[in-house]
Amino acid sequence: MITFLSGGTGTPKLIWGVRGHIRDDEIAVVVNTGEDIWISGNHMSPDIDTVMYLFLGILNTSTWWGIEDDTFTTHEMLKKFQPDEYIAIGDRDRAVQIARGELLRRGSTLTGATMQLCLKSGISASVLPMADTPVTTMVSASGTIMHFQEYWVRNKGAVPIDGVMRIPNPPPQATAEVIAAIKDADAVVIGPSNPVTSILPILECGGTKSALAGKFVIAVSPFIGNVPFSGPAGALMQAMGFEPSSRGTWELYKDFIDVFVQDIRDPVDVTGSVRLDTMMTDREKSHALAGEICRIAGVPARM
Repeated sequence: MITFLSGGTGTPKLIWGVRGHIRDDEIAVVVNTGEDIWISGNHMSPDIDTVMYLFLGILNTSTWWGIEDDTFTTHEMLKKFQPDEYIAIGDRDRAVQIARGELLRRGSTLTGATMQLCLKSGISASVLPMADTPVTTMVSASGTIMHFQEYWVRNKGAVPIDGVMRIPNPPPQATAEVIAAIKDADAVVIGPSNPVTSILPILECGGTKSALAGKFVIAVSPFIGNVPFSGPAGALMQAMGFEPSSRGTWELYKDFIDVFVQDIRDPVDVTGSVRLDTMMTDREKSHALAGEICRIAGVPARM
């Protein structure tokens, strides 16, 4: 089994390719929940939903969020009545958020709710929230504290930020299911997701780093030079005082990884790294990179 630590874009692209090498029931994904938000009365968990939709084969792989060919009738109507309906949520996507919200209101944990959604959808992979206790990634912009979704979606990442924080602090405990998925894995893969908002929230959960001790861990850099493949990773790394590069990413992970993967085009040198083509611009390239990752991990193809 391979266990992934995942956000909502870079790592799902890698999982997309891995599915061509091993069965879904041999994949576990520990997913960031620091970007979750209640919106228009429903519970949005964007990274969990991206992973679920990937396994269901309905993910919009043009945007890497939402459902392919979804409609937005409810969103357009809600915008007239709800000033905080600033995220374009598709109608089928919203149905999942409604179902999750109802499960949570009835007392389910986020892990339990996710398992229910996966079971009813026929997903055989293990999709695991990083924690059951709510934790939120916030950013500071000129003294204003805002939810990451407000920074990235409402403000389109156009406001300069000077800090990143998680609320509450100290962070929550990782769930027993997360710890088991790490300990039972043949290898753990930290995909090329945003280190600050996707991976660090997982690593900050109590018990996660200690569970990684003694495991074979591979990390894939999301940078080429000082430019991330996508999203605001560069600005967020700088706001936290880290170099926005593969070297800065390696510094964040170096204490618990065995193999660090950089792109073949990356001008930044990280001593001892493995160089691969990490630009997953289509499924064929995702499949090729995934094959190399499985080979490094020592996990044979089993389809």
